[in-house]
Amino acid sequence: MRLASYIARGRTSFGAVVGDGVVDFRVRFGSRFATLVDLIRANVIDEVGAVLAGVRPDFPLSAIELLPPLLAPEKILCIGINYANRNADFDDPDVPRYPSMFYRHPGSFVGAGQALVRPRVSVQFDYEGEIAMVIGREGRHVPKERARDYILGYTLCNEGTVRDWLRHGKFNVTQGKNFDRSGSMGPFIVTADEIDPRRPMHITVKVNGEVTQDDNTGSMIFSFTDLIAYITTFMTIRPADIIVAGTPVKLGPKADPPRWLKAGDIVEIFSPELGTLRNQVVDEK
Repeated sequence: MRLASYIARGRTSFGAVVGDGVVDFRVRFGSRFATLVDLIRANVIDEVGAVLAGVRPDFPLSAIELLPPLLAPEKILCIGINYANRNADFDDPDVPRYPSMFYRHPGSFVGAGQALVRPRVSVQFDYEGEIAMVIGREGRHVPKERARDYILGYTLCNEGTVRDWLRHGKFNVTQGKNFDRSGSMGPFIVTADEIDPRRPMHITVKVNGEVTQDDNTGSMIFSFTDLIAYITTFMTIRPADIIVAGTPVKLGPKADPPRWLKAGDIVEIFSPELGTLRNQVVDEK
């Protein structure tokens, strides 16, 4: 199942992508759920599957504007330096013992097809193609061998970053990771039952048609189940929480000077399992 949030006929709604259209859950469920987050928290995914049986889409995909799949999750947790060889980017030969983590706020993301906004205070606007998992069950102290039971599904993420604001304070990266509309997420959530857990998911990133990142989740230092087990040692995860699992290394030698994103650039993140997340960059007005 592919779950999405979107604007259709001027109204924010949510539903399931079926072929080239969407089945609108606001129509099917009435006032029971205001958002996809509410539906996930109500644990009615099985009921959703029954609703889709034999139903024709309510809107064609061409008639909707996609939003980030989850508009107001409780937590968006991001993992840093989680792919093999990424330590080389930081001149650090040691494999980390524990994941690096930080928060992002929902307003820092746009949906597939919406514009990424390069902030006026910096020219160092960068991208990071990533795969994110969506939590489907509440859990604390989850053992690794049971962690997959807590994954509702997966989506793609452009973890847009303003590099010279990563060390704006003495110790943190929060500022450079949270500019409004600087990242994107989508195009939709693919539920875990459609993903073979034995096969790594592939991710390819293109900027203006040039492949700049290409790897798979088999290269992750900390797997999805590792991350759930670690995070739940100190924090309760809840339905509709998002964990963004890190970005692969960028291909080729480092550009000198670095090549930052500018207005008009197009960033595409593709996964055979999860679809394509495509956004164009605009300058902040």
